Amino acid sequence: MTWQPEIDEIKRRVELAKEMGGAENVERQHKSGKLTVRERIDRLVDPGSFHEIGALAGKAVYENGEMVSFTPSNYVVGTARIEGRRVIVGGDDFTVRGGAVDARIGDKAGYGELMARELRLPIIRLVDGTGGGGSVKTIEMTGRTYVPANPAWDTVVALMSEVPVVGACMGSVAGLGAVRVVTSHFSLMVRGTSQLFVAGPPVVERGIGEKVPKELLGGAHIHTRASGAVDNEVESEEEAFTEIRRFLSYLPSNVWQIPPRSATNDDANRREEELISLIPRDRRQTYDIRRLLGLILDHDSFFEIGKYYGRPLVVGLARLGGYAVGVVASDSQQGGGALDAPGSEKLTRFVDLCDTFHLPVVNFVDQPGFLIGTAAERAGTVRYGARALAAIYQATVPWVSIIIRRVFGVAGAAHGNAQGLNLRYAWPSGDWGSLPIEGGVQAAYRRDIESAPDPAARRREIEDRLHELRSPFRTAEAFGIEEIIDPRDSRPLLCEWASTAYDILPSQLGPRGRGCRP
Repeated sequence: MTWQPEIDEIKRRVELAKEMGGAENVERQHKSGKLTVRERIDRLVDPGSFHEIGALAGKAVYENGEMVSFTPSNYVVGTARIEGRRVIVGGDDFTVRGGAVDARIGDKAGYGELMARELRLPIIRLVDGTGGGGSVKTIEMTGRTYVPANPAWDTVVALMSEVPVVGACMGSVAGLGAVRVVTSHFSLMVRGTSQLFVAGPPVVERGIGEKVPKELLGGAHIHTRASGAVDNEVESEEEAFTEIRRFLSYLPSNVWQIPPRSATNDDANRREEELISLIPRDRRQTYDIRRLLGLILDHDSFFEIGKYYGRPLVVGLARLGGYAVGVVASDSQQGGGALDAPGSEKLTRFVDLCDTFHLPVVNFVDQPGFLIGTAAERAGTVRYGARALAAIYQATVPWVSIIIRRVFGVAGAAHGNAQGLNLRYAWPSGDWGSLPIEGGVQAAYRRDIESAPDPAARRREIEDRLHELRSPFRTAEAFGIEEIIDPRDSRPLLCEWASTAYDILPSQLGPRGRGCRP
């Protein structure tokens, strides 16, 4: 006698679980332009690598001791591999009770979070469900209400400081589901088929009398542009999976490991002629910062994060000589590159990401200072800016700055930790000071200018006199800048720096002294 009948029953139940909410609900999911959770996992991870945990969890109906129907838990979780590296992946099954938490049968999501922490593996959340309590119908089902609690949230918070966390908004996500998306190191939404909100349209209409369709309430354009709650917007679910895989490729599996190095055929000593003419001599003219990055970083290695939010600042992951690095750069084509409140918030989160996972940072500096004016003051630019400065000064990863052009004011001074080594190289186009001469003259010489017979001529005379002193070579004479380099030498210098930085990293491994916040 063997246990074959029970083994056959295991297989039967697993097959029933794979039917999810039934053919009709699966078809409805497809008609809405969305994949099922199992299809998503299959497309995200390496073929055949997904090992499911808890497939037998669900609601069974028995007659005479025999199971006659089975509705699986609407959360699917397990281990898998992405590019050969182990990960935890979990997702809501919208075909069963709309992914509501009250249909999960046990805290499978929390178990997945705990697995990620204990096994020190990255976790990917494919979120397509509602909040922590699901529907108010739960009250009828249980015969009582309850005091809200966020299950396993201590683990969720701890993960932010220990392993890479990805939050993918794959449908209409509200409440705790929305918080699960944004409590991550990298988040994304699919245009047109995913929405994210604290509360959905029916609750908003009933609660505050505001009637608004779900796309206008929490579509991808809202959260990747206006609120900054989500990092990236993609056109399709397939693109979402590509971006998730690419993001993880730059990061270690946990903070006790060094980021992986990738093979590259890009010559570390490559010198691009275009770099000596890319920065205009006219300081009022702009240039394409992404073009500049492409000329210096490993070919096609720049992965931008948060492109549409905090647009004066460009951040992302890249490689130098195959080594993974974090990249920060100002975009002169967006408000002159002045650091505003959203840009400061973006900078803070990105520096924390790099510091948490030991990614050396390259800062391409063209910073005219904090954004000024009434709108900037109302937005709390000074507060967000101060937080960004704190993040930079708290970071302990290797840091290097390439001063492309402007370095002005408090924001400019935050290009690196001035009390540390503050390794930096300036281009001949470097231009720095407490204030730009053009704006500072009016403040510093106001009485002189206003009392002159020809104020405009007097202002030009003072500006011309000061322009003679703004040469970066005069600063170098006083060792106020350590090196002025040929821009074409930037890539060779940075590739050499990246190699040295990775020699230092083993002594810095492990969690940072402070937690990483979403």
